[in-house]
Amino acid sequence: MREREYSERPWGNYTVLDDDAPDHKVKRLVVHPGKRLSYQRHSQRAEHWFIVSGTPTVTLDGVEKHLEPGQSIDIPREGAHRIANEGNTDVVLIEVQHGTYFGEDDIVRLEDDFGRVGT
Repeated sequence: MREREYSERPWGNYTVLDDDAPDHKVKRLVVHPGKRLSYQRHSQRAEHWFIVSGTPTVTLDGVEKHLEPGQSIDIPREGAHRIANEGNTDVVLIEVQHGTYFGEDDIVRLEDDFGRVGT
């Protein structure tokens, strides 16, 4: 069994759970308290987020939605989106990406708390 891809990020971390198929990829993301991902979009994939624990605020095309464990949200291709953890415990979610390409270079950052817009 090969080792799973894991990456520390300024907002938390992710672990790739499955990337064997050509049309989808599955990740487990952890967003630390007080942190949020960049406001971003993707041209080659849609995403489905299932909240495992924590109570994040998701922004999708400028509209905020508060989610609870067990809830989910669909992010369409080209949809501007971000997840924020305004609570005091980690937010854990499972992200299922569906599309034709899943590289990190398909991220277009529109806003970012860590100075990564345009990178």
